[in-house]
Amino acid sequence: APAMLITLCYLYLWARWGPRSVALVRSTVRRLHRSRCSFTFCARQPQPEERVCLRVGGKVFCTGEAQFLDDLNRWSVLLASPFIHPEKLLAAEHIAFVTESISAQTENLQRGPDSSKEIVKWSDFCSPLAYKPGEPFKLIAEASVDNFSSLGIAFLEDRLQMDNGMVPHRIVSVHLKESALKELTKEKEVKEKSRDMDAVTPAGKSGSGRGEEEKSMKKEEEEREQEETGAGDHHHLHLSSCQECLQLENSTIESVKFASAENIPELPDDCSSRREEKEEECLEKGIKRINLAGKPPNILIYLGSEAAKERLEQVKSVLRECIDAESYTMYQLQQEQVLRDPWLENCLLLVIATEEPIPEGCHQQFMTFLSKGGKILGFSSSFAFGGVQIKQKNKLRKAVHELVVCKKDSSEVKLNLLVSGCVFEEGMKGDSSRVKVLSRLNNADKDTVIVHLAHGSSGGEAILCQAHLELDSNSMDVQTEEDFNLLKMSNSKRYEILQDFLTCLGLSCELSEIPALTPIYLLSPDEEIHLAFLKWLEGNVDAEGLRASSKVSLKFVPSWESKVEVTPSLMPVVTEMGSFSSEHFSLEIYQQHLQTKKLGKILLFTEVTTTTMNLLDGLMLELPEEMGLIAVAARQTQGKGRGGNVWLSPLGCALCTLHISIPLHSNLGQRIPFIQHLVSLAVVESVRSIPGYEDIELRVKWPNDIYYSDLMKLGGVLVNSTLIETTFHILIGFGFNVSNSNPTICINDLIAKFNREEGTELKPLSVDCLIARTVTVLERLIEIFQEKGPNGVLPQYYKYWVH
Repeated sequence: APAMLITLCYLYLWARWGPRSVALVRSTVRRLHRSRCSFTFCARQPQPEERVCLRVGGKVFCTGEAQFLDDLNRWSVLLASPFIHPEKLLAAEHIAFVTESISAQTENLQRGPDSSKEIVKWSDFCSPLAYKPGEPFKLIAEASVDNFSSLGIAFLEDRLQMDNGMVPHRIVSVHLKESALKELTKEKEVKEKSRDMDAVTPAGKSGSGRGEEEKSMKKEEEEREQEETGAGDHHHLHLSSCQECLQLENSTIESVKFASAENIPELPDDCSSRREEKEEECLEKGIKRINLAGKPPNILIYLGSEAAKERLEQVKSVLRECIDAESYTMYQLQQEQVLRDPWLENCLLLVIATEEPIPEGCHQQFMTFLSKGGKILGFSSSFAFGGVQIKQKNKLRKAVHELVVCKKDSSEVKLNLLVSGCVFEEGMKGDSSRVKVLSRLNNADKDTVIVHLAHGSSGGEAILCQAHLELDSNSMDVQTEEDFNLLKMSNSKRYEILQDFLTCLGLSCELSEIPALTPIYLLSPDEEIHLAFLKWLEGNVDAEGLRASSKVSLKFVPSWESKVEVTPSLMPVVTEMGSFSSEHFSLEIYQQHLQTKKLGKILLFTEVTTTTMNLLDGLMLELPEEMGLIAVAARQTQGKGRGGNVWLSPLGCALCTLHISIPLHSNLGQRIPFIQHLVSLAVVESVRSIPGYEDIELRVKWPNDIYYSDLMKLGGVLVNSTLIETTFHILIGFGFNVSNSNPTICINDLIAKFNREEGTELKPLSVDCLIARTVTVLERLIEIFQEKGPNGVLPQYYKYWVH
């Protein structure tokens, strides 16, 4: 019946309004918004279930079945959201909707709205509620029926401008579940309390009812004024009674709409003294610093006219490693956008990473950005101003040099970096910009390669580098092995310096929150053994499927629902293999490379766990020997580090724990410490036994480390053994860097280096392949040792021995 009603209304409206698109959209939305109907404005072909009401150019307006949004777990609440009374939030005359927008370069969208037409600014017509970064960037908002129509019409006519400079490509109305809003509100309140944000209280929406507490926040006269002027379409922040903060409200409100409390970086310590005084005054009254010059969390990367996707990914990649990637969004700023798009107000940091000369108009815009308090980071770029100018020194180009860098706390760090071939020299005297030299080369000329420049009176500053902080040893044509080694050994210091500079420019380089634990998947490359294991489980778990253990209890379930919590002491294990998929591990590749009789046949895989060493604890003592257990994780939150430190193991690292049983009365049982040597040897052999990879400089270092040559560690082994009667039950934990170059070096770095030096085209290796190969080689080494004793394996061990 609702579908029939919608169709009839649509036909009636089309007949009555014909080509008058504005009137048609408004009328359709007004008449149908109370029905179980969803409105969609999009730049794509409509879906079969959608009814097209209007086409304008390549865009359509359609109606369809109601879209419900009941899970807001992955959305971030906006600070200005009127979530005090969510049950009163969406009155009958208001519509909730999601706007999806994409970067200007995506799908060759090189332009925003036509400036000759009347531009409609998104935030002027709605109240943002929550957002989700990424491609597409999604915003939930609410608007009056008429304002929603105005946004849709502007979208159809290419007149809609997003506040973050992106291009809108879809607007769809949704029904927000009250429970989801309440859940999000609760989450927001908890986060705010934990961050001392109690003094920052969003005001309620006029016309949607205010509690007594809110009323006490403002004078009655101000309330009347807000209602009379229709200010209900915007939500103001009231930062307690601090007069200074109230004066700052207008300048920060726009950005606050687009940044959640947890995503706003701290102000840098070296801002202008006027702002520091204001901040100190606010802090004394219990108000946390919440914004940096009123900017949304956007990082823009300018590459000039270069369309080099590789360069963009290079810069994005190094920034992601340094900052809390969940808190910031990165976009390319195209050369043609610099003069046209409103990016200056919506950019937290501008990264300039091109050697091309900067066009005069663009240079002027960048200086305007600085004068408004903007922050710039230059990566071997041609951008300079005021107090310094760039001078070419070709003999330095593509050379590795030692330099000394001065950090924010005045400490010094010495490291080796590739330099660009340019240096900085003192510019015009008497320029208003303030220059501080941060780094000089350790050469005869003491060439200046990194400078800090302050500009204007609003806190604008730039850190400009002519040393390649953004590149590691694999990113350029490194001339010699010596250069490769110098760069790799400075890699962790390079990140330390980069993080220091980014912090100085106001970004948060705190580690992002420890990722949530994920369920475990029971996998096996052998279907027969998988079925035998499930059969064994039947008699070895309780009625609930639980296998108890003092370290981690495992609950075996056919499938996992997100409502079941994963905790460090109780983890669900999904037994149905068909539901498994991961971008970090392929069972097919593991299966292809595992050639064992027993080891590694029953696999427990999880994306995120505490430590794989605990996962096998409750299974290993009673499981039949032919069912070799192995636990693999993409990331660990409590991996064992030096001195008992807890550390987050990065993606790209092979992390696993293998169970083996060794009879006490056997060659290896009588020399059990040899296990760690055999595992280290197996890791090295797993790579160097592949045809073509024999000369990759991977070695074993006594007693249990895996090294690149004798220079850098890229893996290690940890062995725990338990003797029960006459059998050793051994858990072998091993981890080695496969594709994660940060913080030091990985196997794929060595392969890339070998390809450069030898002109070969060896492919990079993957975690799943190398774990399977390591287990396969280890089983063979154990067999040889049991048969021949130490002399059976020592020749091979010495072949790869660092010493």
